[in-house]
Amino acid sequence: MARPMATTQQQKYQSFKALHENENAFVMPNPWDAGSAIILEQTGFNALATTSAGYAFGAGQRDSSGVVTRADILANAGAVVQATSLPVSADLEDGFGLAPDICHETISLAIQVGLVGGSIEDASSDADTPILPLDIAVERIKAAASAAHGQPFMLTARAENYLWDKPDLADTIRRLQAFDQAGADVLYAPGLDNLDDIRTLCAAVDKPVNVVMGLQNALFSVAQLAEVGVKRISVGGSFARAAYGALIRAATEVIEHGTFTYARDAIPDHDINQMMSAEKRASRT
Repeated sequence: MARPMATTQQQKYQSFKALHENENAFVMPNPWDAGSAIILEQTGFNALATTSAGYAFGAGQRDSSGVVTRADILANAGAVVQATSLPVSADLEDGFGLAPDICHETISLAIQVGLVGGSIEDASSDADTPILPLDIAVERIKAAASAAHGQPFMLTARAENYLWDKPDLADTIRRLQAFDQAGADVLYAPGLDNLDDIRTLCAAVDKPVNVVMGLQNALFSVAQLAEVGVKRISVGGSFARAAYGALIRAATEVIEHGTFTYARDAIPDHDINQMMSAEKRASRT
């Protein structure tokens, strides 16, 4: 069935919000640039999210807090927004600053570039104390939510315990519940790799839950995740890593064997040119 194109930011927001209210779970993949966004839209997804990791790799940088700037991330996100008719959310890392007013400003700037969603995490960028104290994390989410209030924007709050070797489900749930009360629209605890834990988390909160797939220890299906209560599934930097994996395999074949059989799996030049053509993109419905 043809999908109506969402043209304005408000229309994209309404489409994005409706996906979270649907009884089914949906997959929101993560393009790392305009070209990958175009391909993912034409593949049939209904919403997209940027990936700070994928962007960093494309820029020749490590995926590490503080390596790429807020201006870099928002410029990349704006290019993705302009390339597609789909709703786009963004990985806004830690809000690009500890102070709540910086998080507020980051959300305001995100709305200005056309994003209809974005995430703020509670990681501290300090290896010694990698997770922010809960009271500070909550104030940052409150500030971000105040910037989003009344705007076409869904705020996602991320509890990062599991990405920093702190697999504390009780604390993660406590944090997400506090972020819910602080005004977050979507709750997210990346790194959970146990279906029973995901089920417990989903049952303990009142807002839609996002999980990330594509990590080596989490290979559950959409159906499995939907059954335990997940509403939204992203893939983080894993699509970008899959693309770079294909590049490495092709390059290794040429260097080590002097052959070019990788080309059998490459998308034909005609097909990708068609996908990128302005005429093809304008005809999408």
